[in-house]
This record gives sequence, C-alpha cells and structure tokens, in this order.
Amino acid sequence: MKFQLHSHRHAETILRQEQYLAVFTELLTAISSISEEDLATNFSGIERSSKKSLSQSINALIRERLGDSWKPESPIFQESEYEGESWRLDFAKPPVSVEVAFNHGEAIAWNLLKPVLASELNHVQKAIQTEIGVIICATDELKRRGGFDSAVGSYEKFIRYLKPLQDVLVTPILIVGLEAPVSFKLDAKSQKGVIIYEPDSGNA
Repeated sequence: MKFQLHSHRHAETILRQEQYLAVFTELLTAISSISEEDLATNFSGIERSSKKSLSQSINALIRERLGDSWKPESPIFQESEYEGESWRLDFAKPPVSVEVAFNHGEAIAWNLLKPVLASELNHVQKAIQTEIGVIICATDELKRRGGFDSAVGSYEKFIRYLKPLQDVLVTPILIVGLEAPVSFKLDAKSQKGVIIYEPDSGNA
C-alpha cells in the first residue's frame, strides 16, 4: 500500500536514526508490501457480517507481514484492572508502539494518547516501555473508496488534532495515512461490500 507520513515532534527524523531504523524499516516494509491484489483477495476470502470496509483485511495483512517479532494486542500496564482493550496497543516492538486506528473519530485523542502512555513513566506499573509511537489510519480517499463508515477518524483529522494536543502528546508520534487502491473500490451501497474493478486505472 502507498501511504503518506506526518510527523509530530520530529518522529520520522528520529525513526530514521540508527537505533530505530531497523524496526521502522520493518514496519514500512510490512505496509508497502501489501498490494492491491492482496487486499482484494483477502477481502473476497473473509467472512463478514455487516462489515463492508477494507479495515479487517488491512489489519490482517499488516499482522501477517509484521510477523512473530511484533507483539499484537500488547498490554501497556501490568495491573489487572488495566487489562481491557482500551489499555492495549495493536502492535509493539520496543522502542516502537503502533496503533491501527480505523475506529470512530471520537477515539482519535485516545488513539494518540496510548503511545504516550506506553512511552512515558506512569504511576501504574508498565507491561511495556516504548519511546515513540506510530498511528496507522485511512486517508479520506481510502475511506471513500474502501467502504469505511463516514464517522471513522481519518489521517487528515488525526493531523488536525495534533496542534491543540501539542503539550499533552509529549512522545514523538508518526501518523501514517494509507492511500486508497486505484484499481478497485468497494460498492458503498452493498451491505457486505462488493469489489468494483476499474481496469483503466491500473494496479498498484
């Protein structure tokens, strides 16, 4: 998949430094290795109820490409009262924590805060310690062509949240905006998502 990058507190510059570069390269390679054919094949092969977007396929393919060295659903804290979904990272491989954020726009602030919790000292005992966060989300165009609900928080909206939260988000965070496929789109009128191929646009 193609993507756009936006840095908060110089995140990309930091991630390209020697001590972070190997992990950063793994992450970018996992994303960029997902072809449009991979997306279409995975989407066509999974069972869905009312879900009709590419979100499930993207999540599955990222998890597959990251491999076993990345810990999925990594807890931030050790204490039992903070074990729920709200207190987990989607993926982690110190020093990097990753959130794949395809949920409602109202969760943007919390998605941005979780890498901060994972990277800063806390009064609650930590289960993981990272130094920098990465948020993977959909661009507005991917939302439109990929069958996402209009309420899903987009790359463009994540960026707008960074300025007012500047003093709260003390950890460097890289926002990765996934771009839309050009060779197909999902039929927004379908209950379970139907792929419409656009052969003249080519395949990426």
